[in-house]
Amino acid sequence: MTTAFDAVDLAGTRLANRIAMAPMTRSRAETAGRVPTPLVAEYYAQRATAGLIITEGIQPTAVGQGYPDTPGLHSAEQIAAWREVTDAVHARGGRIFAQLMHAGRIGHPDVLGNGLHPVGPSAVAPSGQLFAGPGMKDFLAPRELTVDEIHETIEGYAQAARNAVEAGFDGVEIHGANGYLVHQFLADNANRRTDEWGGSVENRIRFAVEVAKAVAAAVGPERTGLRISPANTYNDIAETDTDELYPVLVAAIEPLGLAYLHVTEPTAGVRELTLALRKAFTGTFILNPATEGPTGPDALALIEDGTADLVAFGALFLANPDLPARLQAGGPFNTPDPATFFGGDHRGYTDYPSL
Repeated sequence: MTTAFDAVDLAGTRLANRIAMAPMTRSRAETAGRVPTPLVAEYYAQRATAGLIITEGIQPTAVGQGYPDTPGLHSAEQIAAWREVTDAVHARGGRIFAQLMHAGRIGHPDVLGNGLHPVGPSAVAPSGQLFAGPGMKDFLAPRELTVDEIHETIEGYAQAARNAVEAGFDGVEIHGANGYLVHQFLADNANRRTDEWGGSVENRIRFAVEVAKAVAAAVGPERTGLRISPANTYNDIAETDTDELYPVLVAAIEPLGLAYLHVTEPTAGVRELTLALRKAFTGTFILNPATEGPTGPDALALIEDGTADLVAFGALFLANPDLPARLQAGGPFNTPDPATFFGGDHRGYTDYPSL
């Protein structure tokens, strides 16, 4: 029987175990340059016994930033700073992928600065607010991307992936979940386009597929993963055709030979779809399962019964940097403190469904 503590080959990268650290927004970058600080290197190095670390969301371009103090991968200064992080993780035997997250319409001009405005597939404002420093601000309608800008955005992902490899990352994860740009193209309430990038399921998956193709071509499919969250309503997302949409998407990316597919479940009600996607995708399958509260030790059974190849843990990794050892020993576990979910500052912006 396969267990969580067995090694696994991830498209040529050996992982010491099948316990992944889920991506969680930390907001610990230096403000002006969106550069990760030494604290970021310490934080990830402490958790290097994970089979795979997937970083917090990293904006591939300046306009892709969604929240204050999140890091980028689009400048030489950022690349150099991330090299300090990857070196620290590798020195302790860890493996680390950079999550490329373009926030799309989830942002604000006060966060972006430099005269930038959030962009999206359509000029549809999400409901709600975000912390824009200082204070909470209403979301605004994004500027609809032109077709030329869509292609430029896709190239932005590819260049950020090249930058990630230059910075020493073992690979990249495309964030196609939780209501950010890729997910906005997938969802029919955020994507109202009538051209080849909207409307039908085949058109709405086009952006995700083209980003995956571009990134795989830039750094290799063995260094490319994709994260999705079927039926997730986070960030004012509504999908009317989830059960049709995601099998078509997975069928479209399957020929690319990506290193992994990472599914995060918003509710237990999508497990049947999760199993169908697991069957349809022949690469490594990572699951961030739906749970009551933070993902805990019970989730290891999902590896033993074949539901997933790796299980991603979020909040429990924040409270227990040596989580794999504690899971193997059966505890004890430090209790996650909700205040730490926000990088130590409870301001209400974090990729909370990752937990």
